[in-house]
Amino acid sequence: MTLTFEDFKPGHLGTFGPRHVTREEILAFAAEFDPQPMHLDEEAARHSMLKGLSGSGWHLGSIMMRMMCDGFIGRAASLGSPGINELRWLAPFRPGDDLTLDVEVTEARLSRSRPETGIVTFKCMMRNAAGQVLCEMVSPILIGRRAGAAAETSA
Repeated sequence: MTLTFEDFKPGHLGTFGPRHVTREEILAFAAEFDPQPMHLDEEAARHSMLKGLSGSGWHLGSIMMRMMCDGFIGRAASLGSPGINELRWLAPFRPGDDLTLDVEVTEARLSRSRPETGIVTFKCMMRNAAGQVLCEMVSPILIGRRAGAAAETSA
């Protein structure tokens, strides 16, 4: 069953994961996309403000997106996103971390210009196994409405 705008009510949507992250995965992502010393070199990372090898924030964002797709976007009538309202990296993630994603619907409103579409704003928080919040993201996603819902609303 495809999730439509009408299925997303404000409140807790779900918890997804855990997703285990390996040292090799962190190094491979960093080598290709974010080749900074704290993501590639154990010794340099130890002397950085992160105090040890950590994954790139962009890697964490990519994992978050994958978990969102596997968790609910892949089953939704998603039409894409106009962007991210907020993205904050709060703590580093490390090799061996098991990541869990909590997702909350903070707002669901109809599009004024496209009655067949709704805009659902999600707040996502990525945590490690200790429960520490590593990253927060707030992002709207355009979601198609249930067939006939736009006509019912305008009637």
